[in-house]
Amino acid sequence: MKLLVTGSAGFIGSNFVREVLDTRAGTTIISYDLLTYAGNVANLDGLDAKRHTLVRGDIAEPAAVAKLFADHGPFDALVHFAAESHVDRSIADAGAFVRTNVLGTQVLLAAARTGKVGRFVHVSTDEVYGSTDTGHFVETTPLDPTSPYAASKAASDLLVLSYVKTYKLPALITRCSNNYGPWQFPEKAIPLFVTNALQDKPLPVYGDGSNVREWLHVRDHCRAVLAVLERGKDAGIYNIGSGFEMKNIDLARLILATLGKPKELLSFVTDRLAHDRRYAIDSSKLRNDLGWAPSITFEQGIAETIAWYRTNETWWRDILSGAYRSRA
Repeated sequence: MKLLVTGSAGFIGSNFVREVLDTRAGTTIISYDLLTYAGNVANLDGLDAKRHTLVRGDIAEPAAVAKLFADHGPFDALVHFAAESHVDRSIADAGAFVRTNVLGTQVLLAAARTGKVGRFVHVSTDEVYGSTDTGHFVETTPLDPTSPYAASKAASDLLVLSYVKTYKLPALITRCSNNYGPWQFPEKAIPLFVTNALQDKPLPVYGDGSNVREWLHVRDHCRAVLAVLERGKDAGIYNIGSGFEMKNIDLARLILATLGKPKELLSFVTDRLAHDRRYAIDSSKLRNDLGWAPSITFEQGIAETIAWYRTNETWWRDILSGAYRSRA
């Protein structure tokens, strides 16, 4: 199989590329990434050059995507991770989120249609459902995004479904809970807390810290996306979640305790605008229909993740200093 993977120099995309190369002998991957601030070629270090090729380009530029397909296609499947994803940045300026997440997805869909891609997997987020105090989101829950980021992902989901209905494009959508693990850009909660704690800097906790998130290790997410790619039904939507929930304040305290840092490093900051209170999804469809289940407990995964950031200090210090951009 020849896969086109967008956003492959980012956190989840790079872990997916590694998962495929580790477990699917004979599969080759063309990675496509613009290498914006969150894209890091170091995330792809050490990969087999005979099976993996990185192409730099913009998914929102039709001519660039057409050249990608002409130079490297045809593709058996396209797995679409590329996205602007940081909620705070979307609140400050939503423009890049609309361009990349909405327009970029439309450009890829059009190229996949004309290029006769065998299967298109669109990787989305549970944030399209909004917030809930009780219960769990299912795939038929009405979309109710809160942030500009979530709204842009909801719009891209609807574009995918429109191409399925209008053009019979063989496409699927996954919606995952919060991910954590190695190679996550340190503006996100867990790597931010860990790297700040390692530097004896305050851990910024929004509001009173009672917001709840469901956490899934990134490699379990990647295995789920593979299951959807290989066994999912066209036009299917699949929630991906661990079922493990934790308050943000408890997460920060756990990281401090694991690193042996004082609780005085906790710093409560002004809450995010329209901060969703709780995300929780029902992933029974994926588990029952495709036989997937998470294999990494949060206790195991968070310990390994904290250890990874301790061991790979050069990686995150290069990001904090901006040195990683010299390789872009």
